[in-house]
Amino acid sequence: MIFIPDAVIDALIAEDVPYIDLTTHLLDIGSREGEMAYFTREDAVLCGTEEVRRILERFHLSVTFSLPSGSAVEAGQTFLRAAGKAEALHMAWKVCQTIFEYCSGIATKTRKMVELARRENPHVSIVTTRKSFPGTKALAIKAVIAGGAMPHRLGISETILVFEQHMKFLGGLQGFLKQVPELKQKACEKKLIVEAHSVEDGLLLLKAGVDGLQLDKLSPAVLKEAVPRLREANPGAVLLAAGGITEQRVAEYARTGVDALVTTSVYQAKPLDIGVKMS
Repeated sequence: MIFIPDAVIDALIAEDVPYIDLTTHLLDIGSREGEMAYFTREDAVLCGTEEVRRILERFHLSVTFSLPSGSAVEAGQTFLRAAGKAEALHMAWKVCQTIFEYCSGIATKTRKMVELARRENPHVSIVTTRKSFPGTKALAIKAVIAGGAMPHRLGISETILVFEQHMKFLGGLQGFLKQVPELKQKACEKKLIVEAHSVEDGLLLLKAGVDGLQLDKLSPAVLKEAVPRLREANPGAVLLAAGGITEQRVAEYARTGVDALVTTSVYQAKPLDIGVKMS
């Protein structure tokens, strides 16, 4: 479950149906009874059913069958049916289809990346950045979770992640290292994670007492060699790999032995091919 306010659901509807369905109105078919069935043309991980049901209910349509988000569906499989007036069916049709296509596309790609990674390292996690398309975060995060991954950061208010850009205001790495004890004291219930662009910087940070490293844009070969040294410097630290974690390279990065792989690539997933039958 992920909380998506009614205002978001209503806004999704309003984007596509600001007033009336002019076509259905002019054809004078709105009062006729019908059924709408959604099906997939490819194997996929389904996502968005719960939001679609809420949209259908707004139009007083009856959902007669549906599968939950996270379900594995096969090409040709029907996963939701709704019945009611033709006017309502046509108003709901496209906005629901679009939610299914984009959310299921993200969920499907996420599941594939998780499976590829865990074949190489059963304990590695796939975590996603906060760089989803603006305005779509709630649905994107739901899709990520449905696919078996977790959000790395939902926003900058609840986690500490120090970047090189922060250190520019502190006199660079050496200036930041001096502040580590004070930072850990100020936020004693939070983990202090710091981005590192080299193994040497990572070792300095771990020895200073940071709780974890986000190792950015290091090759799998460099990471695999570095992980034992980093573990030795601070056995309890969390090691994250970021930068270039794509479907094509996720297995290679998983073999390095880091705890998690940070990726944005799932947000660029191809929308799923979803079909709709009206009767």
